[in-house]
Amino acid sequence: MSDLPYHTPLGPDRLRALGIPAPWTYGLADRVRFGELDAIGHVNHTAYLRWFESFRLPYLKARAVTDYGPTAPRLVLKQVTCTYLAEMGLGEDYIVTGRASRFRRTSFTMDFAVWRVGDEVARTAEGGAIVVLLNRDAPGRYPIPDAGRAAFTEQDGAVAEG
Repeated sequence: MSDLPYHTPLGPDRLRALGIPAPWTYGLADRVRFGELDAIGHVNHTAYLRWFESFRLPYLKARAVTDYGPTAPRLVLKQVTCTYLAEMGLGEDYIVTGRASRFRRTSFTMDFAVWRVGDEVARTAEGGAIVVLLNRDAPGRYPIPDAGRAAFTEQDGAVAEG
């Protein structure tokens, strides 16, 4: 898909136009690179985790959880999962989508999906992560900023817990 803007946030309207359904409202497009392949020519399982991480950084900035500045919280992965649904190969366009689905005072759960984009859109992997915010220069946890909590709820439909 030659007009797919790589590394540029895709909002809900663009995602729907590409065939990616709700509840996904934020995505990033890219293309499979040679270095992401394994010995049998399909995307190595570790590449998906890197894709989730590359997605998570701009997403959390866009959702006002962090600005990655010197006083920003440390973001720590407590858990990460990935389920592989279909193989992907060299040169294929894909979109990683993600959203916060649940959050507490200092942590949140993210859901991810990887979509092959071409003549047809197909989900090739899905995953999740639990992210904890920690104080940068002191022990203890850091509360999710109010603007981040609001974005999780309003833009992602996340549910507040606890």
